Amino acid sequence: MRVVDADGIQGLSHQAIGCAKCGFGFLFQLLEDYMPHPNAGLVACDSGNRVLASGQGVFELTGRVERDMLGRDVAEALALRFADGDPIATAHEWGVRQLGKRATARHVAGHEKAVIVDVFPAYDDDGGLLVAVAPDDGRG
Repeated sequence: MRVVDADGIQGLSHQAIGCAKCGFGFLFQLLEDYMPHPNAGLVACDSGNRVLASGQGVFELTGRVERDMLGRDVAEALALRFADGDPIATAHEWGVRQLGKRATARHVAGHEKAVIVDVFPAYDDDGGLLVAVAPDDGRG
């Protein structure tokens, strides 16, 4: 469940922030603890890994436009091939982030690019994912 700070005091004390409904402290706080690569493309997916929306960086990296990816499996839509395992399946199964996963993405022009993929499961009832894809420039 995603919540809004309705009382206006959340974050103003030294108490850890938790879910307003159950008190569990395992919240998805992307902007507070994750800094994507400056050229990263972000893709929002539903619980079936189908693309719901994509950011501008996706086009620059893969040549793919959002309208052609909507409703498709994210790995298929981005033409991703992972070097080791399937971090998308792992994120769903275990509910944990998968960071710095090496893969290749096939550009619409036909050439393959080395990329780094970060996968973030949604910790609410919708079960979706956020997938960040960035060029592998050797920093990862």
